[in-house]
Amino acid sequence: MTYAAGARLSTFANQQRLPRLPVPALEDTVGRYLKSVRPLLSAAEYSQTERAASTFTKDSELGPILQRRLLKVDAEAPHSWLEDIWLKKAYLEWRDPSYINVNWFALLADNPDFPLATDAARGRPTPVQIGRAARLITHMLEMNEALNREELPADMQRDGPLCMNQYKWQFGTTRIPKPGCDVLVNQYPSTARHILVMYRNQTIEVPVYNSDGQRANISQITSQLALATERIDSLLASQALPSVANLTAGHRDDWTRARAILEQDSGNRESLAKVDSSLFGVCLDIDVDPQDSLDAERCIKVFNHSDAGANRWFDKSIQLVIMNSGRLGVNCEHTPVDALTTGRLLMEVGERERGPVKDTKPCADLGKPAPIQWNVGPEVVQIIDKVRKDAGVLAGNLRIVLGQMESYGAQWIKTLGVSPDAYFQVALQAAYYRHYGQPAPTYESSSLRKFLHGRTETIRSCTEESLAFSKAFGDRDMPVKKKLVYFQQAIAAHVELSKAAAAGQGVDRHLLGLRTQIQSPEEAERAWLFQDRAYVKSMSFALSTSNVTPGERFRGGFAPVILDGYGINYAMDRNDLKFSVSEWLSSSVTDAPAFRQTLNKTLEDLYEAGEYAKNQK
Repeated sequence: MTYAAGARLSTFANQQRLPRLPVPALEDTVGRYLKSVRPLLSAAEYSQTERAASTFTKDSELGPILQRRLLKVDAEAPHSWLEDIWLKKAYLEWRDPSYINVNWFALLADNPDFPLATDAARGRPTPVQIGRAARLITHMLEMNEALNREELPADMQRDGPLCMNQYKWQFGTTRIPKPGCDVLVNQYPSTARHILVMYRNQTIEVPVYNSDGQRANISQITSQLALATERIDSLLASQALPSVANLTAGHRDDWTRARAILEQDSGNRESLAKVDSSLFGVCLDIDVDPQDSLDAERCIKVFNHSDAGANRWFDKSIQLVIMNSGRLGVNCEHTPVDALTTGRLLMEVGERERGPVKDTKPCADLGKPAPIQWNVGPEVVQIIDKVRKDAGVLAGNLRIVLGQMESYGAQWIKTLGVSPDAYFQVALQAAYYRHYGQPAPTYESSSLRKFLHGRTETIRSCTEESLAFSKAFGDRDMPVKKKLVYFQQAIAAHVELSKAAAAGQGVDRHLLGLRTQIQSPEEAERAWLFQDRAYVKSMSFALSTSNVTPGERFRGGFAPVILDGYGINYAMDRNDLKFSVSEWLSSSVTDAPAFRQTLNKTLEDLYEAGEYAKNQK
């Protein structure tokens, strides 16, 4: 991705140039679907799936009817036929906790201007923590102001502009629990005057603008944060305060019920409005041993789920998390915005943080930080206790390990004449086959932002070609030269799939759209394609993957999407490859440390094969 160069267009100047996301032809999608499931099925299973697909697409059957209904949705949608369907089905109707299951997390690079306070006292905020937080808050506010003025340069790719609509949902956005289907609330331009600070599991409204809209300078924000922590320390010294924020880590129905009870009180309604409207969250963590914060895996765990979901408001679209050592991470709610989009903002903030301090004049009449008050009765306390217990179990079930290939990176991969992303995906398929002796249904996220209001499509990375290479790669009797032929075929297949997905010609989003057009149980029984067992099998993604390159300042992750699967987050920098592997410990199938070792060995073996190929030229 590149940013606009030369004369700057306004942030949204290219929106009218963007095409609408197409509705693919039914026969094309079903054909791609059949090709995607072929490596996962036996000959008998594939024959049955072919029959189900053929029946589904006949003129007299349900497929064409669903397609016509979806085309009508497209004709009536203001921007994209997929937009509302994806928001509801992928996110807002999800009732299990957003915590861990939906939210993504990352460790960001250290700032040399703020050396880590490794000798800090556990349980206390530090000047490094407060000082770095103030700088970060300032740069986040600068980004929001640039968006409000439409001065953030538009994202561009080589073949044209990308949709910037997601940026309207970065600031002042919160997910609100509702029965059956949550909602998003936000304001664009985002003109709230305050941020939400979390400290010792308490919520604090911290003004960062005065009533005239003048931004506080860095010194003032530093003082605001120090005063906020002092006020919470004072309150907790005299009384026990409920941790209402813990509710955001719970099952969405538990949180819905608790919020409905809270909203019966006018004071609570005002408190919730302060949280919901805040520009973003800042979590000041003091309970991690500063020595532990030197370990990246320990940091990743904390930024993901802290102590049973404490000291976070997981419904905020962006939360900066700063440890008392000065380490920085983020926890972001995935519903309104994709990780790469938020990642661009965070990378810009990181760039600005490393520059010289350019402080502004202090603003007058800045309001003081105010702990947000809650009136909590026994029923809500009971729900909080339940959520803390459930969140602790969920957090204890997730394991995340980090991996890195330091001997080579994207620069070397390109010398082979192949796409770095395709290279890693093919390596991942080979590693899984080497580890388990079978192929893995695989999800790779592909951006649809070349289309108006585009989000993502799935690249089904497990192909017949990648399976053939995986088998060949483990064949000790096969010459390396022949293995590399299979490798190039697997790479070419992945590149074609990637191009199709980015062009709106994937499989999963279209099939999802068709499924949402089913109107009765009788129709559901006639939807032969979806009744076939191969459909569920192909969507049980044993590998859920996302490329977040560049990764020089960004190490993130997410949870697996099935019990017996892995979540693989990876980034390919010039001279190294970084990745994380997550798993559910309750699975009897997965073993993240062992799979990391297999993936490392596979990447090493591929390097040797690549060097052999180069030497033969």
